[in-house]
Amino acid sequence: MKSKIKQLAGKTLFQTHLYRWFLTSTAVVVAFHRVSNPAQDGLTCDVEMFKRYCEFFTRYFRVVSLSNLIDKLEEGVPLKRELVITFDDGYQDNYLNAAPILNSMGLSATFFIVTGSVGTDLIPWWDNKRSLHHPWMTWDQVVDLHRQGFQIGAHTRTHVNLGVISREKAWEEIHGSRMDLEEKLSAPIDLFAYPYGREREITEGNRDLVKRAGFRCCCSCFGGINQKGNNPFSLRRIPIGAYYQSPYNFAFDLAFDRTEMSY
Repeated sequence: MKSKIKQLAGKTLFQTHLYRWFLTSTAVVVAFHRVSNPAQDGLTCDVEMFKRYCEFFTRYFRVVSLSNLIDKLEEGVPLKRELVITFDDGYQDNYLNAAPILNSMGLSATFFIVTGSVGTDLIPWWDNKRSLHHPWMTWDQVVDLHRQGFQIGAHTRTHVNLGVISREKAWEEIHGSRMDLEEKLSAPIDLFAYPYGREREITEGNRDLVKRAGFRCCCSCFGGINQKGNNPFSLRRIPIGAYYQSPYNFAFDLAFDRTEMSY
């Protein structure tokens, strides 16, 4: 379907409130990576577009913290179109660009941090192959996000593929990232998202290690909508980037549950 037609259909579904029939008793978790100008690749959402997404979320959903959603899933209570905003990796533009917009609109969010990248000049392979360089947050910035009331979660120490590494290495990455964050923040950390986020990029054995390490959830990133009774350790998240040309393009896929990625 052409983008403009899809956008119009999504806008109609939401502005007429028909979307409520499609999303009854559901919750949505979205994942951003970078919020900066220009949006050079699929991982980046430009600043104005991010603001438009936040306005869209506020208008049509109940934006809640990730911990709040996990409480509801654990208690088995009905879901009422909750939406959770998350960020992966720990790019500095999250602090400089995204956090001020979130604060201005009174929105909660969770930032999943790759602890080994914080404050370094490391260029990850996915940026290196595109000749991109996006700075990481410093520890002072991560601490300040926490002080501002945002939730901080772990995303391993080195952004490893938990679908292929050994249990010993996985434990070091999973538990170690929690210890790094708790040391720096002087606060408990119990939220986790696994790197890359596809179904095959975590083994069930390593998912069990996430539980053993004391986390309350294990977030994926291949799309899908959450429903009452879903397991927080198989929590579905929808990645958002430049491939959605507007919030209403995203809205169309969401209403028809077409957000699941096939890699």
